[in-house]
Amino acid sequence: MMDHLSLLVVEDDREINQLVGAYAQLCGFEYRPALDGKTALREAHRERPSMVILDLMLPDVDGFEVCRRLRSDELLAGVPIIILSALSSEKDKQLGRECGANEYLTKPFNPDQLIAKLMEYAKMQPVN
Repeated sequence: MMDHLSLLVVEDDREINQLVGAYAQLCGFEYRPALDGKTALREAHRERPSMVILDLMLPDVDGFEVCRRLRSDELLAGVPIIILSALSSEKDKQLGRECGANEYLTKPFNPDQLIAKLMEYAKMQPVN
């Protein structure tokens, strides 16, 4: 049984990471930061997050690859992933869908929209 919701925020900009984390906490999530792709993958394996907010432009492994790796891991494949990126072209959004992201939000993001998505996916979490 998952007695708490945890959100892994994968974002190399520390301030944006903390800002998203603050919104996550308002929605009842435990906030877990990762500033690069390798840390994100390690953290996700250490403790399965309820949800992932994922930037695409990371200093090591890009967000598309992080998304693919999470989706190809049977323990993590069902975790909702919301891409939050400054990349706003249709091509990038298409790539986001192809790598398995549930949602694609662009920066600068609308806090109300982000909170609405967090709440929507929080309600969808299985409660055993």
